[in-house]
Amino acid sequence: MFSRSPNQPPGTPAPFYEKVKQAISEKIATGVWQPHDRIPSEAELVAQFGFSRMTINRALRELTDEGLLVRLQGVGTFVAEPKGQSALFEIRSIADEIASRNHQHHCEVLILEETQASAEQAVELNVKEGARIFHSVMVHFENDIPVQIEDRCVNADRVPDYLQQDYTQTTPHAWLSQVAPLTEGEHIVEAVRATPQECELLRIKEHDPCLLIRRRTWSSGQIVSHARLLFPGSRYRLQGHFMS
Repeated sequence: MFSRSPNQPPGTPAPFYEKVKQAISEKIATGVWQPHDRIPSEAELVAQFGFSRMTINRALRELTDEGLLVRLQGVGTFVAEPKGQSALFEIRSIADEIASRNHQHHCEVLILEETQASAEQAVELNVKEGARIFHSVMVHFENDIPVQIEDRCVNADRVPDYLQQDYTQTTPHAWLSQVAPLTEGEHIVEAVRATPQECELLRIKEHDPCLLIRRRTWSSGQIVSHARLLFPGSRYRLQGHFMS
């Protein structure tokens, strides 16, 4: 049964959007939808409840404002972490993330090279333009399904043995964490569209939404690497490490 809004006079039927809000809130409260789960789209909720898209949109907007949902443009709407907790992205190896789900990880290395820093790469690594750096591009798979394109540039002076590693047996993040222990990290998250080449590598359609994480890591005050991590929106959800 739907309850009234706190501001509603007794005997007044709950507005349609309040009914939608309560139904969604109950699924979150009872654990049917867990933190970071993607909830049905607006179109699916319209079909489910039989209300207008405007009504559904208002309910989702208010639940987002109240901190129960997180909406990513072009990606979807997700259940937020419970209130009272602060989100800090935990920097983990993609292989560890996949193993934690009891799935199989493997990697295809497309590029592993020494090059000269472009103007953009120089800014990302805090080195001079034209400086010697390492560059790698690889695709990570979960149970033979591509889930991430990793495009990484690395400070060659800080980790001179980067090119000598076998990244089909380890990941750049895992190896870098051993030789240059992480002391600081930065994440920038965007919803983007992949290029035609990226779509082919990820086996997605041209207009499918993707999630892009730009990650920089420091060790002892020096930038070690900058990675551009591209995920298909349908195969990835934001997940963090939280401290109360």
